[in-house]
Amino acid sequence: MKLFSLARLSFTLLTSSVILASAAAPVESAETELLVLTPDNFESTISEGVWFVEHFSPYCGHCRNFAPTWKQLVEQTESKPDPGIHLAQVNCAVNGDLCRKNGIDGYPQMNLYRNGKYVETFKKSRTIEILTAYLDAHAEPRAPPPPPPPPAATATAEPPAIEKVEHVEEKVYKPDVNPHGTVLSLDEKTFPGAVDKGGVFVKFFAPCGHCKKLAPTWTQLAADMRNTLEIAEVNCETHGGLCKKEGVLGYPMLFYYGGKGTKTEYTGGRKIDQLKAFANKVSGPGVQELKFGELEAKATEHPVLYLLLHAPTDRAIYNQVIEASHILFGSPPLYTSTASTFYDHFNLKPGTAALIALKDNEPNVPAAIYPIPRPVSTADERQALVDWLLRHRLPTALELDSDNFQDVMAAPHKPLVVVVAAPAPDLPRAAREVGALARQWRDAREAAPVVFAWMDADKWGKWLKGMYGVVPVEGGPLQAVVANHTGLVYYDTDQFGESIQLTPASLFPAINGAAKGTIPYKHSENVVERLARYLNNKLVSVETYISENPWYTASYVVVALGVLGLGLKRLLADTEDSREGGYLRKEGRLD
Repeated sequence: MKLFSLARLSFTLLTSSVILASAAAPVESAETELLVLTPDNFESTISEGVWFVEHFSPYCGHCRNFAPTWKQLVEQTESKPDPGIHLAQVNCAVNGDLCRKNGIDGYPQMNLYRNGKYVETFKKSRTIEILTAYLDAHAEPRAPPPPPPPPAATATAEPPAIEKVEHVEEKVYKPDVNPHGTVLSLDEKTFPGAVDKGGVFVKFFAPCGHCKKLAPTWTQLAADMRNTLEIAEVNCETHGGLCKKEGVLGYPMLFYYGGKGTKTEYTGGRKIDQLKAFANKVSGPGVQELKFGELEAKATEHPVLYLLLHAPTDRAIYNQVIEASHILFGSPPLYTSTASTFYDHFNLKPGTAALIALKDNEPNVPAAIYPIPRPVSTADERQALVDWLLRHRLPTALELDSDNFQDVMAAPHKPLVVVVAAPAPDLPRAAREVGALARQWRDAREAAPVVFAWMDADKWGKWLKGMYGVVPVEGGPLQAVVANHTGLVYYDTDQFGESIQLTPASLFPAINGAAKGTIPYKHSENVVERLARYLNNKLVSVETYISENPWYTASYVVVALGVLGLGLKRLLADTEDSREGGYLRKEGRLD
């Protein structure tokens, strides 16, 4: 199944790259004859006359749905001898600073400008009829000047416009995401299509106390994310097979599906602000342009960020990296730049494409660099790019708590985790020592993927003792273990059998030994727990196979019953033939 999932993900990235390139092309090519403004020419272009400017992102579903309407609007406006209004676009995925300066808080957003000054934001339905009426109302033809409309004409013209907006609102928002601001209920038939389309946040629930508590918050989230993100749910009491197939282990369980093959579990807080923050992150622009002067501030703001350096002509590489980054769901953020100052800063050959990972608020020394000498052409190369993005998405050192536990311990690239527990008074010391060791490990460019973490033993004491046998003492030496949470094993001794110490000489060889399997490990579970987990996994595998292959299963059962029936018939026949005079005669035997 894992191999199948990887193959499906690779194919998905290939398919999505083609779709994304074709969807983004119309807004940037001469084929549609659209004017796309940049920070260099925006102010000078709109300084005279009336301008209606669409701010969009080529990675926004609403924008792609609206693109044909915008093209039609441009064509019919330019067909007029003196339209009195100009239309243009701004690509917010490339020119994020300009869009923020223009007050853009969603896509697509259309602003009206007159002689370089902002007038208003278009907030009506995005139908061609209403847009045409809006442009006609604000156009200022050069000659002859429009006479003031008579009051009667205004009075008769205004009500139909309002009536038309109300009439077509349902039709306009139907193709959009979450058009009514309500929770979408999914089942076995509707679920595959919804998650393959992507952009859907799903709650798996059952009749439980936590589920009932989350229900009104989930309804509010759907209302807040209207026309932005699809909010859905699956009732696992009714659709148990679907929930088991999706790996639901408890209730409520939240997953975000970004498209075919891309899925991540949401493990953050369940308050409305926390859920909205996540929803806005995954539905926002996937990439932002970075200026060199902003590098230090962005590195300070984000524990991890990616920076794609490329030549302006490397559109194929740009699109492929953006598509591959969808697996990150906006965390960590991805920035892009073509500025030569970045090449000098990171000592790279100017014009070459490369992905840079900056970690631990360090703006000058990359944690890793992924050169991209040419556009990705094979499924293996695409998968390698995705794997690199997943491998470097976590900071080198962090405090492990309930908010990030699943992100770290269940990370797709399965890192080893160095766990250092300390009572609350010793946490600052633990953070300093663990952070220093993490930087040394990062700078040594070791091969094994590792995350260094410190934990509050006062909060996690019982769990630490049960999982790793760690019982920290305030003021005493800090204890460290190397955990492989995927295999539920851990290492607390080095290659010499000595307890792991917080020194490079003791810890680093232990990490490498754990990665290579050359030092002994201990189980995080006892024998009974391991046996129960093994049996449960086998039962889940059998149940999953039956639910996914009902016809094969039925065939096997029929064949097995047939063989059993023939065997019984043969046995009974042999028994009857062997009976003589009411006695069972021994035939063919020497006794």
